[in-house]
Amino acid sequence: MEKILMTRKGHAALSDELKQLKSVERPAIIRAIAEARELGDLSENAEYHSAREKQSFIEGRIKELEGILSLSETIDPATLSGAVKFSATVTIVDEDTDEEKTYQIVGEYEADIERGLLNIKSPLARALVGKEEGDSVEVRTPGGDKAYEILKIEYK
Repeated sequence: MEKILMTRKGHAALSDELKQLKSVERPAIIRAIAEARELGDLSENAEYHSAREKQSFIEGRIKELEGILSLSETIDPATLSGAVKFSATVTIVDEDTDEEKTYQIVGEYEADIERGLLNIKSPLARALVGKEEGDSVEVRTPGGDKAYEILKIEYK
């Protein structure tokens, strides 16, 4: 199977979520199902059906996280340097608008563009990988081609 690259921070976040689901959410939903069963007729018991649905979601998410974490390979950005690669924090400037943005290139399961975490499989990340400070990259976006210059590359 193919390894899933993650930063230490991303791995820790998924591990924490898994721990929360197993130690808090799962026991709470088991109690909720038991309480709903005590209310009698299960065929028309909305609390029971809602709790079972939530249990199904929790168990599915636990299996998903266990699968992801079992295939994960954690990359420590502090051990890297040089051209843009996985886990780099890259500051770029839009060559048309002079708008600066900073992104960390991360795995798909920890990506969150709103927090500046850019999926390694995204067109922008793929264009940046292998480039150096001062290089320009062209990226095809739904709004048309965009050109960016790499201002700074950090591994932190």
